[in-house]
Amino acid sequence: MVYSMTGFARVEAREEWGELVWEVRSVNHRYLETFFRLPDELRAFEVKCRDLAAKKLKRGKLDCQLRFKKQLSEQQSLQLNEGLTRQVIHLCHEIENDLPHASSLNALDILRWPGVVKEPELEMDTVGSSVLRSFESVLDELAGMRAGEGERLKDMLLQRCDAIDGIVGKVRANRPQVIDAIRDKLNQRLQDLTEKPDMDRLEQELVFQAQKLDIDEELDRLESHLVEVRDVLGRKEAIGRRLDFLMQELNREANTLGSKSSHVETTRASVDLKVLIEQMREQVQNIE
Repeated sequence: MVYSMTGFARVEAREEWGELVWEVRSVNHRYLETFFRLPDELRAFEVKCRDLAAKKLKRGKLDCQLRFKKQLSEQQSLQLNEGLTRQVIHLCHEIENDLPHASSLNALDILRWPGVVKEPELEMDTVGSSVLRSFESVLDELAGMRAGEGERLKDMLLQRCDAIDGIVGKVRANRPQVIDAIRDKLNQRLQDLTEKPDMDRLEQELVFQAQKLDIDEELDRLESHLVEVRDVLGRKEAIGRRLDFLMQELNREANTLGSKSSHVETTRASVDLKVLIEQMREQVQNIE
């Protein structure tokens, strides 16, 4: 299974004590790097969430955001902090004495004062279990999205492999014609000479030129690397770095093929190969 490193997932979890909403975005990165934005009261669970991400994913830069909305159940009730409430009321009366035209005391404003109303304490073990469970769910959803994108990337890479195979086969099939063209070129030069040519020397020069311009090794290595690419695409592991290395090797052989070329069709084939390999390399950067 091929996994892309880009994706987005969102999961909601509703409980009697509130609502959790996880949103995770993933982009390309050489290693696995996670960033969390959690409410202060849930920040203690960041380490366990980070460990979960490391078990599920191998590479990618993750931006993980958790939103938390508390909700009281019918069995729970708000409590008034009587001591703080009296202090707030007393201070309000003092201000009214100093400022006769100040607005009158509003009970709702007092209730809004931080700490006046005491909310029931959450069972953090229960909340934590839901945080981790929902985070695991959002990671599974993200992995599914990355897998779908990865399969599309795999299909594209296999199509490019087939195209490269076709070019390599065509270059190999044209090799006899290239050798004949070299022979004809040497013969033409010999015909321009006034002295009778040395045919043995001609054959020696032809062999020398053929060896100098021999590209069989490059073609063999190109085919070998393509076999390896197809094999790697079938593995059930993180393969992005291995594929990136193979793209470098393919590009090296394509460059060597171009530098040895003495025929316009072979030169054109080298350029076409490099275009296809660059397309593959760009997409390989997205694979885990």
